[in-house]
Amino acid sequence: MQKNKILIVGAGIGGLTTALRLAKRGYEVTILEKNEQAGGRLNQIKKDGFTFDTGPSFFSMSYEFKEFADDCGISLPFEYVELDPLYTVNFKDSGKTFFLYKDIKKLATQFADIEPQFEQKMMRYLKKCEQVYNDTVNLVIKQNFDSLQAYLITLARVNPIHLPLLFRNFWQQIERYFESEEARQIISLVSFFLGRTPFDTSAIYTLLSHVEFTHDGYYNVKGGMYQVVSGIVSELEKAGVTIVYHTEIKDYETKGLYLASLIDQNGKKWQSDIYVINADAALFRGRVFNREKYSEPQLQKKDWTMGYLTFYIGIDQKLPEVNHHNYFLGGNFKEYADNVLRNPGVLEKPYYYVNVLSKHNADCAPEGCETLFFVCPVPNLIYKPDWHDKDEVVNSIIDDFSQRIGTEIQPHIISRTIYTPIEWEKRFNLYKGSGLGLSHSMTQIGAFRPSNFDEQFDNVFYVGASTAPGAGIPMAVISSKLVTERVEKFRNK
Repeated sequence: MQKNKILIVGAGIGGLTTALRLAKRGYEVTILEKNEQAGGRLNQIKKDGFTFDTGPSFFSMSYEFKEFADDCGISLPFEYVELDPLYTVNFKDSGKTFFLYKDIKKLATQFADIEPQFEQKMMRYLKKCEQVYNDTVNLVIKQNFDSLQAYLITLARVNPIHLPLLFRNFWQQIERYFESEEARQIISLVSFFLGRTPFDTSAIYTLLSHVEFTHDGYYNVKGGMYQVVSGIVSELEKAGVTIVYHTEIKDYETKGLYLASLIDQNGKKWQSDIYVINADAALFRGRVFNREKYSEPQLQKKDWTMGYLTFYIGIDQKLPEVNHHNYFLGGNFKEYADNVLRNPGVLEKPYYYVNVLSKHNADCAPEGCETLFFVCPVPNLIYKPDWHDKDEVVNSIIDDFSQRIGTEIQPHIISRTIYTPIEWEKRFNLYKGSGLGLSHSMTQIGAFRPSNFDEQFDNVFYVGASTAPGAGIPMAVISSKLVTERVEKFRNK
């Protein structure tokens, strides 16, 4: 068996970066993609003269992309510039907007009246976050583990000073440093990047605050986040990688301990030496490979991330008062966070995020217009399967946004597209519309997560959000490095 042909299922960022790493190592790589264009959740809508990023809109951990480019021997095929402020947070009750700067002195002036000694508290908090990051990232997150035992042995090597974090949630850790609700809520927002809330996300992930404020920050990708995808696809073309669109895998054939072929929706068989699955690692095992451990009843028992209601609005006016990244919080943060995963009624007073892509990317909207991307965390389809009220919910958010910024935008809307968890499930095969796949609960991280090597077929591997190391665009890039190591080890057997 030559082991030189690679078939990758799914053209998400994990699949794309894995494909380029492997192509640069001499493999013959083909990618199969269900949809009409690459990117997975990191996608794009072009409509009515507007360009919208559909999913991830924060670009961070730029060093992971630089490392990826170096590994592939290329220059990064897209450009980005640092944002300042990183984002804004508006509170409904007070009407106050906070501007989140990496300059902690500049940030602290906004908290003078509500959080005494904010600068000292923030520096102490970030120092702890940095320690957690430095003591865990290379040791735990950027490593492959062949067994649960190997993972537990590695965890035992982590500085024991961090052990208490395993028994606290994100919010409890922040409470140890800050007293005001505003400071606690603002600093906890990064936990939502993991698809859960600060009340059910481990305090270990406060390391993200170090990435956010100290280590890297956030950037605007020139032309929009989809330029990350377009740039990598361009490099794949140069490397001779073939991407076949409108192709969804439904079945398979085996030969001993090896996967012999995958079968698409038209009955066509796709044969390869090695297979890398960029579809959801749990869902693919259950629905294609029919593994009992990942059967429908077992999938439903797992902890999944929340759903997302996303909508894409083009308006025929500019909004100079709104920044690139903006959070809008109500007066019921704790109540909302406690209920958002399961209680559909909480949608009456949602909090939400607004991305103004055209703020720094004029080509993404017609002249004099603005491109707006709204994200509202909502229950996934396990708890809210019916979205007949989507227009009502969207209108309520648009009305609230208009009140917050002092500009009525409803009469100025000339483009409108809505994705509920139903659309996210259908388009991207997300279990019950869970936006980021499996959650990062303590029993679903590290070696407790579906592994990036198959438990039955020696020539099958996985990359992406629901395998190691977890959800997020930078994590997908790290995941591609880990699975590449797996493939190389298999080829050299």
